[in-house]
Amino acid sequence: MERLWRWDRPAPVREVLEDMQQDRQIAYTTVMTVLDNLHRKGMVMREKNGRAYVYRPTRSRESHTAELMEQVLARTSNRGGALLRFVEQMSEDEIAELRGALTKIEDSTGRRGTR
Repeated sequence: MERLWRWDRPAPVREVLEDMQQDRQIAYTTVMTVLDNLHRKGMVMREKNGRAYVYRPTRSRESHTAELMEQVLARTSNRGGALLRFVEQMSEDEIAELRGALTKIEDSTGRRGTR
């Protein structure tokens, strides 16, 4: 997924394989199987390009991360407490980014940070 997000374009198995082999030896069939599993799970789309498939993410890295965060928060009975603990661990720069994001949401939707 990391490579597909970074490239931001459709890529065939062969290209993903060649890029991964710069770091370690890996088999073509392994990469093909992983991309096929990601396709089955809805994380990537694939389309025929000649005789091969090309793959691309179905959502951005940010959307995927937000979905994972939502899944984790859904498991707690105290969302507010979990969010508070999370924010307490953030750096000052991250808190400033969070404030900016909240302001942007409030300005665009008129919402005041309520769920």
